[in-house]
Amino acid sequence: MRFTLLFSLVGLAVRAFAQSSAADAYVASESPIAKSGLLANIGPDGSKSQGAKPGIVVASPSTSNPDYLYTWTRDSSLVFKALIDQFTTGEDTSLRTLIDEFTTAEATLQQVSNPSGTVSTGGLGEPKFNIDETAFTGAWGRPQRDGPALRATAIITYANWLLDNNNSTYVTNTLWPIIKLDLDYVANNWNQSTFDLWEEINSSSFFTTAVQHRALREGATFANRIGQTSVVSGYTTQADNLLCFLQSYWNPSAGYVTANTGGGRSGKDANTLLASIHTFDPAAGCDAATFQPCSDKALSNLKVYVDSFRSIYSINSGIASNAAVATGRYPEDSYQGGNPWYLTTFAVAEQLYDALIVWDKLGGLNVTSTSLPFFQQFSSGLTAGTYASSSSTYQTLTAAIKTFADGFLAINAKYTPSDGGLAEQFSKSDGAPVSAVDLTWSYAAALTSFAAREGKTYASWGAAGLVVPAQCSSGGSGGNTVAVTFNVQATTVFGENIYITGSVDALENWSPDNALLLSAANYPIWSITVNLPASSTIEYKYIRKFNGAVTWESDPNNSITTPSGGSYIQNDSWR
Repeated sequence: MRFTLLFSLVGLAVRAFAQSSAADAYVASESPIAKSGLLANIGPDGSKSQGAKPGIVVASPSTSNPDYLYTWTRDSSLVFKALIDQFTTGEDTSLRTLIDEFTTAEATLQQVSNPSGTVSTGGLGEPKFNIDETAFTGAWGRPQRDGPALRATAIITYANWLLDNNNSTYVTNTLWPIIKLDLDYVANNWNQSTFDLWEEINSSSFFTTAVQHRALREGATFANRIGQTSVVSGYTTQADNLLCFLQSYWNPSAGYVTANTGGGRSGKDANTLLASIHTFDPAAGCDAATFQPCSDKALSNLKVYVDSFRSIYSINSGIASNAAVATGRYPEDSYQGGNPWYLTTFAVAEQLYDALIVWDKLGGLNVTSTSLPFFQQFSSGLTAGTYASSSSTYQTLTAAIKTFADGFLAINAKYTPSDGGLAEQFSKSDGAPVSAVDLTWSYAAALTSFAAREGKTYASWGAAGLVVPAQCSSGGSGGNTVAVTFNVQATTVFGENIYITGSVDALENWSPDNALLLSAANYPIWSITVNLPASSTIEYKYIRKFNGAVTWESDPNNSITTPSGGSYIQNDSWR
């Protein structure tokens, strides 16, 4: 028995050394490649972004299968947040001109009328533009309401640095008008449906809600700092509402965050890990209300998400059940064949590195019944409790989690080509790069995960000490809608889905073609949350769709009367 244990410990030590060595080598070789690859896709001076206006981020130079030669507000803002963090912390002081060009370009794009509207009628929700700063007018999943929030966050980070360095005039006259447009859009529209960050599902989305909450919190603080106090109360009120709504995505029985309120999928999605790392606040500890990386909910969610990919990709075959694997967007994905993505695999590592940073800062970690399955991957006999950093249990767990995190970098290293170029995806069968080449977001994800591995943290945004309101309100600026959750018990056959439509615009006015898809995350209960007019009597029906056939519920129509505010749950059975 002693020899068995000894061999087991030796095996673990060998694996840890191998993962750490592979990660060390990858960080050293890929860091400069990722930085240059990212910069190559920005503006007219970028080696792979000719035709782009100054400050414009090209998603990828790929022009066919897929054509990504556009600029997305989401991608651009995440990329520049990474660059702004490098600049404001002194890591790269050469980036200021590029950052100024970005803010100028984004101010221009805000004013471009597009299929989502004008600057004052919804146009800020337009997801992408041509790289010459003209509107993209083709069919697309619009609106996408995460972009304005992410852009506000990036520019606020830069603006705070400028204030610290005595440049208040430029901040007030030039940057604040850009920031305020975005924050006002978030405050007024967060409770409306949106396409998710993968541009596929039109409902409410965890990533969008999380980054909107962050933007309004730091927006209120920033507005106070520059004396724009008239907006603070409104931003804070809607931030409270967003924080309240954020809790509704948690699936307690299954231990994970359901990524979207609609869509008909399991809800296991990299969306949720990306939300955690892009709303990381090192001052907030392991706060569960904001799903901080080391919170019990975020760790449980990470395990469920990672495990969902263990058996569906051939390249994950034979890997131990507590070791790193390649991960993708969501297990049901079929885009470009449904493969692992570099940026999602980086995201797992980054969340774990962020958690390690905070545990070290706190001097211990807490294991709850929610996070216990995550921690038991590394110590099967572990029980819930608090473990101080001086304890052997803490040291064993954190060492194992560091090895686990390094394993995700090692996965990406294994499937990164010799020139270091990062595409969007890599093949689930043989690991070869797939889809768009030189994806700017992939390079940014590499840089932010490497920074987290080095223990780097950036400015707090105010997540510490927040209290979830006792009563939620779904009202935007006018407070005239209610978040209604429809739950219907319905058994289905494989490939059959449940939808809802009804008598108001939000329920697609009795259109079976445009009916809203419910989520089967808690099958046989199908669910969706929809913002409906308050104090209104609304009729609706569920429908089934299978192989092109549509089956309506039997008569009469269902009917609800919505309350004047807050939220409402309607439980039904198919009839």
